[in-house]
Amino acid sequence: MCTRKIRIFIFSCLLAASVSAQTPYWNRNTQLLPWRMTPVIGNIVREDIDKDGDPDILRALINDSVPVIWIDDDDDMRSSDRTGDTDNDCLLIDRNRDGVYAGPHDFSIDWCDTNRDGKADIQLVANNAGTKVRNYYDWSADYMYVFDDDKDGILHYIDWNRIMMQAWEHSGHANFYKDYSGNSTFLKMHGSTFRIGDLRYNWEVPFIFTDDDKDGFTDWAIRLLDSPVFRDLKDSTRHGFDREDKEIDILFTKRIDYAAITWDLDKDNGPGNEFDFDMSLLFKGKGFSYEDQGHVLRNWKGLEAANKLMFDSRWRTLDHLYYPARDTALPLIFRKGEWKECRLVFDEDDDCNRWERVEFYDPRDPFIIGTEKGGLDHNKQADAAGDRGEFDLDNSGKGQLYVGAFDGRIHLYGAEWGAWRIDQLAYSFQGFGGNYERWGRDRLQREPSKFATVRYEDTDRNGYIDQIEYDLDGDKSYEDKVSLRDLGIDDRRPLYRTGDKAYGDHRVLFRRVAEDIWKRAQLAIRAAEQEGIDTNWYNFYKRPMSLHQRYEFGYWLGFYIYQDLRHQARLANDAEKIKRIDRAYYSGDWSPLISSVKK
Repeated sequence: MCTRKIRIFIFSCLLAASVSAQTPYWNRNTQLLPWRMTPVIGNIVREDIDKDGDPDILRALINDSVPVIWIDDDDDMRSSDRTGDTDNDCLLIDRNRDGVYAGPHDFSIDWCDTNRDGKADIQLVANNAGTKVRNYYDWSADYMYVFDDDKDGILHYIDWNRIMMQAWEHSGHANFYKDYSGNSTFLKMHGSTFRIGDLRYNWEVPFIFTDDDKDGFTDWAIRLLDSPVFRDLKDSTRHGFDREDKEIDILFTKRIDYAAITWDLDKDNGPGNEFDFDMSLLFKGKGFSYEDQGHVLRNWKGLEAANKLMFDSRWRTLDHLYYPARDTALPLIFRKGEWKECRLVFDEDDDCNRWERVEFYDPRDPFIIGTEKGGLDHNKQADAAGDRGEFDLDNSGKGQLYVGAFDGRIHLYGAEWGAWRIDQLAYSFQGFGGNYERWGRDRLQREPSKFATVRYEDTDRNGYIDQIEYDLDGDKSYEDKVSLRDLGIDDRRPLYRTGDKAYGDHRVLFRRVAEDIWKRAQLAIRAAEQEGIDTNWYNFYKRPMSLHQRYEFGYWLGFYIYQDLRHQARLANDAEKIKRIDRAYYSGDWSPLISSVKK
């Protein structure tokens, strides 16, 4: 190895000596997006490994001094070429200039044209970090495949000035440069390849984006995780590790233990609002095995003789990857998964432009706010305020939903409790990491010091919410509580079997919910006007311009009017009337308060 390093070092120095004579690439270190790899510089060295008369290996320098090797896996390189191609070749980048390729701190890319039509269908990025990180995800490393399911040619996005994958850079709110829109699939682990035991498996396995109407925007998505175990360095055989390679310390369980599904219910995504998911479900538990979900890697193995150039070439030798496919993932979640809990989150203020999903609240303290501080938004990617979370901690409801009589909204059947942090102004919204080098280090949210909270509880444990508590002044104490049981309102509602429904069914459900909430608000207006209450104060809410606004504005219109009616009855010290108002609002039946409406 020492002799080889010296040879490569001398070669690099000779190339570097000619750099000054080269014309700098026009977009090298400008303030514009570095979309493409800078052209190679210096003298190019070509090698004919298979002895067929044309080059198979191209060695050169990029970015002034970084050695690269192009491997011509489809044997179409010409002796005049100054680069490989991006349909079926492999690029090794010795990012730390140590003479080793595909090793610590190196960056490698492999393109694969599975159907031989001249266009890449799969792109792998192996972004390796160092050897110091142990027993945890290495967020500075990536082992990530992107599959071009919709054939738009968009795959990974790489910052070629830094030679770094920037998967979360975007135009506007959420038009990501990496292929997350439309029909797309990726597999990903935050770890260096040389640390992973079996490269056929992965952590995000997979993340599936689906575009049902084929308009180029994602309508719904599924995220499946295989949470790995890590070798205890004091016991090299623990967790089944029996390799002599001391770098290997990541082992996948080959089971999906986390499954999240998210939907754009109101179909308001589009240019400038590319990702706008409204509701998500999360399942956690034992899950299911995916060892039977193998997929052949067609045309993946390239020039075998070139693998000796690499520190870790195992990803070059794979013939299968294992992951649930687009058409099997949803049935596997609902029919095969053994889940311990289920959660729902709903983006009530409709401000979430994160690409992957509406992030999940944790079943923790409703009043504590801040990343990893023990509150609802303990999850660093969750919205600090504005979302509603509900928690079925024994998965008794199996992910089924229902429309609550008490508010007309979608709720999680089986949830023991839930909470909604109100953010009417969308003051706190989910931003993106401020550290350009890596994603997600800063949530970039305004975390309000005070916020209103609504708490929901299923007190009789029949699967349906029957008690609602309000802290509207933000003092972290509930000043009002309503019991549906005390009001004589049946909390039971028809169940919606989520796992049996298509995306179009979810849209129909939300449209019905939004229109019904709007109708309830109109009846509340009539009841208020009959009591002499001026509802013109709320004219803003009377003019919704979209389906989601009918849902949101209808809720607020009804709630404000309900509280005004209640206040008027309290002034009159009429306890019986307060109860009638409560019953009308929480049942959705305003007819007893409207003389002109027949019962």
